[in-house]
Amino acid sequence: MATASMPLGNSPTANTKVPPRKSTLSRKREDDDLLLPSSPGKRSKVSFDSDVEVRLVEEWEKTPTVIQEGVRRALLKRASGDNTSYEQVKAIYTPVRANQEETSPATLRNYTFALLNNVSMLNKYCNDLVHAVLGSDWLSRPEGYVYLFTQFLANLISAQTLYLPDVLRMLVENITAAPPSRSQPGELVDVPRSQIYQRAHKVIQYLLQIIPPACRILLTIVTNTFPHQSDSRRAHIIYTHNLLRITEYAPVLQADILMLITERLVKIDLQVQEDLEDLAEEVEEGVVQHVPRARCDLNSVLDDPHDSDDDSESDEEIDEETLRTQTITKNVEKMDCILDMLFTYYDQMISAPLPSGQDGSVEILFSQFQTVILPTHRSRHTQFLLFHFVQQSSAHIDVFVGMCAQTSFDKKRPAMVRQAAAAYLASFVARGMHVSSDIVREVWDYISTELKKQVRESEPGCRGPDLQRYSTYYTLVQALLYIFCFRWRDFEAGPDDDSEGDDLPSIYGEERHWRSGVKETLQLNLFSRLNPLKVCSPGIVTEFARIAHHLHVIYVYHLLETNKRIRLSNHVGPRNYSQLNRETALSAKREEENQHLDEYFPFDPYHLPKSKRWVEGDYREWVGIPGLDDEKAAESDSADEEVEDSDVEERTGTEESNE
Repeated sequence: MATASMPLGNSPTANTKVPPRKSTLSRKREDDDLLLPSSPGKRSKVSFDSDVEVRLVEEWEKTPTVIQEGVRRALLKRASGDNTSYEQVKAIYTPVRANQEETSPATLRNYTFALLNNVSMLNKYCNDLVHAVLGSDWLSRPEGYVYLFTQFLANLISAQTLYLPDVLRMLVENITAAPPSRSQPGELVDVPRSQIYQRAHKVIQYLLQIIPPACRILLTIVTNTFPHQSDSRRAHIIYTHNLLRITEYAPVLQADILMLITERLVKIDLQVQEDLEDLAEEVEEGVVQHVPRARCDLNSVLDDPHDSDDDSESDEEIDEETLRTQTITKNVEKMDCILDMLFTYYDQMISAPLPSGQDGSVEILFSQFQTVILPTHRSRHTQFLLFHFVQQSSAHIDVFVGMCAQTSFDKKRPAMVRQAAAAYLASFVARGMHVSSDIVREVWDYISTELKKQVRESEPGCRGPDLQRYSTYYTLVQALLYIFCFRWRDFEAGPDDDSEGDDLPSIYGEERHWRSGVKETLQLNLFSRLNPLKVCSPGIVTEFARIAHHLHVIYVYHLLETNKRIRLSNHVGPRNYSQLNRETALSAKREEENQHLDEYFPFDPYHLPKSKRWVEGDYREWVGIPGLDDEKAAESDSADEEVEDSDVEERTGTEESNE
């Protein structure tokens, strides 16, 4: 019987069932099924633990690293057109609305730090985000955040110079009286306004050190931000104080900033003069002489934030003249405070031990005079800065006198400027207490020589007094008359001087001798065909005639009587007959008045209550003439007594008639 052979190895028994074999590929797929879903559209089920809280992470819970990465991604997405995250970053610096949760100081600090590290990405397309950051109230926060924000500003303008004007403008706005009021995110500390100004100045100084050319941009911004002349005294005091502070750490801007303040001061000065001219004469005197002494120091202004020159009464409750008077008073106070600040500023500069500081300050004043003050007609107070500080040095007096004289004689300059220079020359020499007799005599000789030249050139073709043709000549003659009225004692001959005696014996038994050429100059000009006494200001002519007659220098009353019959309009250029308007007595009088020189001398008495202390020792008041003003005072007292007696008689007569 044959037997079947067994295979080698562990062969299953006959009764064992052998499962079918699977291919290798099938086993591999089965293993993969444990890791991946069987198809892309089929997801495995995920179970959540009900005990675990699922929520979004709050901003304050984010770490600085997370915030920095989030800001970077937001800026990248902004470049690709996705603004969602970008707007969330901008909202951090947006003013808090009602019922809106404030951003914590830590979160604000982390976002500012993140922006600091990504300033290279803040290009022009992120302009609104940068403006939101600049508009935040960072100066009122703790010192640490102010330091961080300062570093952000420095990095920003270094990496993105297009934001330099915006940064400087924001800083300048924070040194005004009313910086932008914002409700900002986060907790703010109670920082005094003076400290905010100090912080802003430190940042400006730091940025100017980083980018020196920023000075010119800063100058444009401070010029455009200067308060309007109608703004309050408080606004002008605070801004002027801060501008002067800038000159301390940015000396390259000193001359320009001082020029800016002077320009705005002159505008206020002119506005005051125009408003005063509209008032009645007695009201005008009351306004000027009774202006209250204003508080001008910065601390007093900051301590009273409600000091904005506002009146308790509404404009509708007062009449027009009272309202105008109040406006003038406010402008006078404003001008007084600014001038007092400038007097103090220049005094500190000129008192400096270095001669360069003294000369540089006066040079700035000279530049302001030539550029701003001299071309401006009827400036009243601003020029007293120059009046005071020039008199502190004989060398500066010589320079100023020479400057005015040269301008007066320069035919290339406009007639109005030449006339103004002559007025400044005469007024300074007449009123300056520290102007020596030698300077007075030299100025007299300068003007006399020029007048002699002009008479020789003009008299042959002269038909009579004509202001239009010979305006400069008449201005110089009026300057001589004005100087003589104040400084006639300086023209009396000394023991070593060549002299001219009195033509007539004095009725007071006193014979005066005058320096050689004084009478000759007066005789040559006053009796020339140009007839200056007809054109010069009647007030000055009358006073000169009175003094000259009393001192036996020259007698001109007969010429004044003759001039009363001369009409200046007959000697001017051809008239326009296209308009046949009937001439009346009133129109003729007005036309005659327009043919006279303006009685403008820029160093007339200074009455501003706060700042007048600076010029009290430099100013020459009018001194009466012995024997002349005594008679005038006696005549005035006699006239007053007659008026009082007349009033008594009228009242008595009225009472008797009533009885």
